[in-house]
Amino acid sequence: MTQEAEDRWDDGLIARRAAEPGEGAEAALPGEGEREGEGQDEEDAAEAAFEPIGGPYVGALRGRLDALSELVGLSRTRLEGRTLAEAGRVLDEAAARQRLSSRHTVVAVAGASGSGKSTLFNSLAKSQISDTGLRRPTTGAPIACSWTDGAAGLLDRLGIPGRLRRRPVDSAESDLEGLVLVDLPDLDSAVVSHRHAADRVLALVDAIVWVVDPEKYADAVLHERYLRPLAGHAEVSFVVLNQVDRLPGEAADLVLDDLRRLLDEDGMALGEHGEPGASVLALSALTGEGVGELREQLGRFVQERGAAARRLAADLDSAAAELRPLYVADGRPRLGERARKDFAERLASAVGAGAAGEAAEREWRRNAGRACGTPWLRLWRWYDRIRVPAVLRPRSEVRVEEQVTARQRVEQAVRTVADEAASGLPAPWAQAVREAAVRGAEGLPEALDELAAREELERGTSPRPPWWPAAVLAQMLMTGVQIVGGLWLFGQIVGVLMPGLIVPALVMLGGIVGGPLVEWACAVAARGPGRRYGQEAERRLREAAGACGRAKVLDPVSAELLRYREVREQYAAVVGVGAR
Repeated sequence: MTQEAEDRWDDGLIARRAAEPGEGAEAALPGEGEREGEGQDEEDAAEAAFEPIGGPYVGALRGRLDALSELVGLSRTRLEGRTLAEAGRVLDEAAARQRLSSRHTVVAVAGASGSGKSTLFNSLAKSQISDTGLRRPTTGAPIACSWTDGAAGLLDRLGIPGRLRRRPVDSAESDLEGLVLVDLPDLDSAVVSHRHAADRVLALVDAIVWVVDPEKYADAVLHERYLRPLAGHAEVSFVVLNQVDRLPGEAADLVLDDLRRLLDEDGMALGEHGEPGASVLALSALTGEGVGELREQLGRFVQERGAAARRLAADLDSAAAELRPLYVADGRPRLGERARKDFAERLASAVGAGAAGEAAEREWRRNAGRACGTPWLRLWRWYDRIRVPAVLRPRSEVRVEEQVTARQRVEQAVRTVADEAASGLPAPWAQAVREAAVRGAEGLPEALDELAAREELERGTSPRPPWWPAAVLAQMLMTGVQIVGGLWLFGQIVGVLMPGLIVPALVMLGGIVGGPLVEWACAVAARGPGRRYGQEAERRLREAAGACGRAKVLDPVSAELLRYREVREQYAAVVGVGAR
């Protein structure tokens, strides 16, 4: 190879290069240390000329990323950090990939030991870049081969050092322009650090070529640990059955069909008949059979420049599927009007609104009886009050029992409304709703007690309707008639007046009967106003108790449900569908 040819493909990042076919072993570059720093500067300068990735990240995908970011922000106080770790990783990797070149597509070649992935890697590069052989493991660290300049940032992101970065012999191949091919360590390597290195790079590349061989194509480790979890990444996956030259006759087709069956069981869509999905093909990296077809497919794939967006969309789908149980409810949870009314009814019962209304009605009617009753009855009641001091009157213990029962009713009401609001919610949000209800219920019984006392104090004495003075005047008149009739009879008895018992007896009887009649008429007339007065007192206490419960319990619960609806809408945007 001439010096001019060497300068054409040597970018200064190569610690060693492959000799041209037929030249034998590789030769080290002279002045490695100086050339590496110089080559890095050239690579960075070339990368600076590339536009940062933009096109694939606009539109629906950009909206999904923004929705995921908003979803993570809204959920941090409700979900554990490790639950959102994968979503955070997707956002971080999206931001990192967006700042790097969109003209390059990073494709990893992954496979188990002995599958021939390094041989395929070298065959695609047309250079002996990656070591191959019978000794296992052969590949201990990821090795990259870039067909064009400007991929330094992408390789830095993968953690591939300069000494493991290569260029193919003929880097001017237009069909693979923009391709960055990475040979990974064995996925089933006995060295743990090799497997970790492979897993780390697999999470960052734009696409993956899965290499399997006729012996290990059904290996459980490959399918359960890699293909099945990454089944949603079918559009950025190539599944290659290598070493078909070892299969006689139609055995290659049979193995390939069985491989397709296993991939279908893994949930990986296959790109057949023009449908999007993984490309499955058979080849022999050793003999070159089928390698040209893979090169053509990779060339078209790279030229589309959509691999980064497809990979990120698949990562979004995977993260969304993992988060689905945390955001998707069985139904449409909400705090309905019936639940609100039932809660208000329970609080009104706990605060004794009905009893307060009945007490107000009795008080109104009692006041009416006192105002409109006969003077003799009022005199007897006054005498009874002064006859038995208040301190000697028996006290009822009902109030203490009612307070205990009221607190139990309040707690039951809070639990009931919280359970109804949380019904159907995913576990974290149901717990948040219950916690909001419990926090709001702290001090609620005391607040209701103060409310009842304040309502009673504000109610004061019952109002005096306009007809009460007329009733009092009628009672005074009846009392006067009794007194006149009595004096008249007394005068006749003592001989002061002319005898005639019938008239004064009738006058006195009229007064005696008229007083109770007036009192009875007033009692009948007081029923309607008294009932309305009691109902008004009950209504005010019910509304006050409902407002107190709404402010302390229902509003915080509604706020949690609103937050859940917001995150559900954001989750629907992440998934890429309308809110359900």
